[in-house]
Amino acid sequence: MRSRPDRRALVITGAGTKAFSAGADIDGLAGRGLVDELDGTLKGQRVFDRLSRLRQPLIAYVNGYALGGGCELALACTFRVAAPRARLGLSEVKLGLVPGYGGTQRLIGTGRALDLMLSDDMLGAEDALAMGLINRMIPEDKGLDGALAYAARFADKSPVAMSLIRESVRQGMDLTLDNGLAIEVQNSVLSYRTADGQEGLNAFLTKRSPQFKDERHGHATRRRKE
Repeated sequence: MRSRPDRRALVITGAGTKAFSAGADIDGLAGRGLVDELDGTLKGQRVFDRLSRLRQPLIAYVNGYALGGGCELALACTFRVAAPRARLGLSEVKLGLVPGYGGTQRLIGTGRALDLMLSDDMLGAEDALAMGLINRMIPEDKGLDGALAYAARFADKSPVAMSLIRESVRQGMDLTLDNGLAIEVQNSVLSYRTADGQEGLNAFLTKRSPQFKDERHGHATRRRKE
């Protein structure tokens, strides 16, 4: 995308009403070699980095599904607005993989902070939830049981992928964006080479639930049925 100096702000959105961007073609990911994985991840980061560096504010209008790389595309924009039907998610972990197009670095990044600092708003709990400053509000009648139910959502995910994602985020907080993206490339490509990464892709293609294993301890984690 070329910068247009005659435009003060830009908006991107998906064609139609179903999806802003549904992410990568899983059929194309399965069976890729290490060089292809590295080249593809670096290319995606370069494209999204160019978008993030446009002089004008770039607004993503999320008009449907924005999943995986599609969500990372929205995160590369300066701001994100969404239709009520929008659904956003970094869904790589269900495949035993790590986001590779900036998700581990930009989800914690500038959009929310700029919105708060430029508007001088004080947020209540509902607005903080909507902006992503808190993850969920637990009803008073649920208490600790509600918190435990929230924690249970992570029990069937790949321990290796979750560890790599958390490490990407943790290291990225202490680095420049460019250096954080380099860490993300390393961990994203590594995730494809793990047993969990291959299991997640194969399970998706054969329409079955993946059985992830903690490769450090050999414990299997089975993805629950929706």
